[in-house]
Amino acid sequence: MQTLTSADLIPYEEYEKQREGFRANIIALKQRRRISVGPWITLVFENRRTLQFQIQEMVRVERIFDPAKIQDELDVYNAILPAPGELSATLLIEITDEANIKERLDEFMGLDHGEKVSIVADGEEVFGEFEGGHSHETKISAVHFVRFRPSALMRAAIANLTKSVTIRVSHGVYCHEVPVSGSMREEWLSDLK
Repeated sequence: MQTLTSADLIPYEEYEKQREGFRANIIALKQRRRISVGPWITLVFENRRTLQFQIQEMVRVERIFDPAKIQDELDVYNAILPAPGELSATLLIEITDEANIKERLDEFMGLDHGEKVSIVADGEEVFGEFEGGHSHETKISAVHFVRFRPSALMRAAIANLTKSVTIRVSHGVYCHEVPVSGSMREEWLSDLK
């Protein structure tokens, strides 16, 4: 996927005028690219448009006008873009019980190490590769970036709606698997081109 540059960003004043329409389109896009796996884990599969929106919003909220700082944002989000033949997702551990956030979050320690999150397509499985730096021995972040590199056989299964495709999370007692919708699979095929 082609990296984002400053030329891809809508200038601040113009973005303010277009924001509501732009935001509505991205919300609809993200709905097709979002999947919950059990009660507490959600994956949002990223592409150029979702990440452009994230950058636009960062520039807007933090009022970033310095070209070097804008480039820093571009560098951070471009690192999340899927490379050819891969899918990239933001994995969110969504715990809403304010009183028990730390306790619940601690249950996910180690989720980002080993073979815990996968895509299964027609019986073949590929495990997610987590970006480092989002956890350590005593703490885990609620937000992670994960990449999947499905094989050619898996890509063919994703394209064939008669084939089963699921996302699986298996971490301690948190074991959930959900089917991937046809609209999500279309998004993935676009990303994998």
